[in-house]
Amino acid sequence: MNVEELLTQIDDMVDKAWDVPLSGGKCMIEADRLRDIVDDIRANLPSEIRQAQTVVADRAEIVAGAKREAEAIVRKAEERAQAMIAQEEIFRQAQQRAEEMLTRAQQKSREMCKGASDFADDVMRRSEEALVGRLSEIRQARQMLRTNAPKKAAAPAESSEES
Repeated sequence: MNVEELLTQIDDMVDKAWDVPLSGGKCMIEADRLRDIVDDIRANLPSEIRQAQTVVADRAEIVAGAKREAEAIVRKAEERAQAMIAQEEIFRQAQQRAEEMLTRAQQKSREMCKGASDFADDVMRRSEEALVGRLSEIRQARQMLRTNAPKKAAAPAESSEES
């Protein structure tokens, strides 16, 4: 028998069943006979229904697997985003530190240039003072030579002595 015929038998059983008085439409059916028909229905279910039940069970498993995979993808994307943010922060900090180092190096360079310039100026000032002092001594020595020098007549005699 096919499922349709078995369902028709159940329908006939309900139609022939005895009504229970004062029960609000309930009736009495032969339970063993009904169980036999239900068992026959189960045995005669088309393979498509069984396949559909299998597909429904597989569908739930597929959906659960897809959810797990989607969650893993989202988690991986979040981790990658966090890593990129961390790398960006490291880059920003490195760039900031490089700028600070460059600023300090430029300041140090200016200080060294000023120090070198001040040192050179001091050396030149002292050299100038020494030269001015020596020039003054030379002028005094020349002046002394002029005042203490023998008259012009004595000058030729000295020249002959030197030769």
